[in-house]
Amino acid sequence: METKCQILVIDSSIAMRKGLQTLLSPLEADFFEASNGQAGLQLLTKHPIDIVITSVDMPQMDGLELCRRVKASEKTREIPVIILSSFDTDIDIDNAIQAGAAAYIEKREARSRLYDTVQKVLSIATAEKPERTIMVVDDSRPIRTLVQKGLMEAGFRVVTAENGQAALDLIRQQRPDLVLSDINMPEMDGFELCEAMHVDPALSTIPFVVMSSMSDRDQMQRIIKYGATDYMIKPFSVDEMVIHIERFLHDHFHLLLKEKDRLDTQRNMILGSIHSLLNVQEVRDPWLGSHADRVSDIAAGMATLAGANKRDIEVVTLGAQLHDIGKIALRDDILFNPQKLSEDDLAIFKQHPRIGSNILEHIPYLPSDILSIVFFHHEQPNGKGYPVGLSADEIPEHTAITSVADRYVRLIEAPPYGRGLPPATAAPLIDAKSGSELCKQAVALFREWFNTQDSASSDPTDNALPA
Repeated sequence: METKCQILVIDSSIAMRKGLQTLLSPLEADFFEASNGQAGLQLLTKHPIDIVITSVDMPQMDGLELCRRVKASEKTREIPVIILSSFDTDIDIDNAIQAGAAAYIEKREARSRLYDTVQKVLSIATAEKPERTIMVVDDSRPIRTLVQKGLMEAGFRVVTAENGQAALDLIRQQRPDLVLSDINMPEMDGFELCEAMHVDPALSTIPFVVMSSMSDRDQMQRIIKYGATDYMIKPFSVDEMVIHIERFLHDHFHLLLKEKDRLDTQRNMILGSIHSLLNVQEVRDPWLGSHADRVSDIAAGMATLAGANKRDIEVVTLGAQLHDIGKIALRDDILFNPQKLSEDDLAIFKQHPRIGSNILEHIPYLPSDILSIVFFHHEQPNGKGYPVGLSADEIPEHTAITSVADRYVRLIEAPPYGRGLPPATAAPLIDAKSGSELCKQAVALFREWFNTQDSASSDPTDNALPA
């Protein structure tokens, strides 16, 4: 049975507490109540609370002080706190953020915002987080030891380095989640380390937090321009450091989740548009739909064997699925002509890659690699392909893979006016075109894929559309 969420609601008004619970009733959570921050802290020591919702103005202990104490304790710092207030000035919001709040909501907006905000904060808090690694860079051994001890006790994995060069070498071997660095160090100082990371695309997204004294304020402002994302003023307590880093990583993790949501939305838009186009293709010519499915499966298998990453495999899969989409614009007497086309009709037929690319370029967020597959899938290494006439080294790898898969499927399937070849007969014909009509590397990859298929000796036309 699924465990219910445990929510602590803190407000000096009974009516307000009950009203907040009513707003959150769809969550079917277990609610705990407290009239002030002090009573709320006591409940936190007795119950496994998942989230705290607190007002600011309360007797004995206000909401901001409660939030600070929750975040200062090792036992409770992971519990998200949402602060409600009657005020919404920049100072009020900044005070809440500085206290460690996960969200700030003005009370008059609670009816419209609270439920969604609680759901989002809970999803972030309960999302599986990998073990977080902090790189500590300082030329002082006592400081490195002190910081390492505090971070490890807080549950972080810690790697240390005595200067920027040693840190850079380690970072390239084991990527940390955050770099915590001093500024003044021998061999390579904090400025040089920050700049080296900032200009390296593989390292530029790693958060870089500076440790320095108040007297180095000018240096801290300058290193922000070098790419540093935050700074901490020495001296600081271990607890302050842990709270600062936890808060920063929480915000960074939140941003990553927002970016993931944005990319998921884009992907769904792309897939929805593609699904609509494929439906049109299937209605216009069912054989084209079957052909595209087979080409897509084989091209994806070849890309997987080549060691392509998830994103590239998806690009090949979708690009191969859409490679002939331009044919939906061809006239019936050209698309369904069983005879050899006239020169004029052949010239029109050879426009289908360009037409397909023009159709797809209007789909928002569609990767340009997919457009390349559609536009160039009839290009040949010998320069005799169309619509441009590229040479071997100009044909993109994803396109070369799709071209080979397309040629093989055309050999083995049963098109509307013919019968396909057995795979064992078709495969050598692919080999024969290596380096002339098909790219050598793609043909070698196809042969590797072909040798893994159990059905290599069977006749695939058994499942093809009838002539």
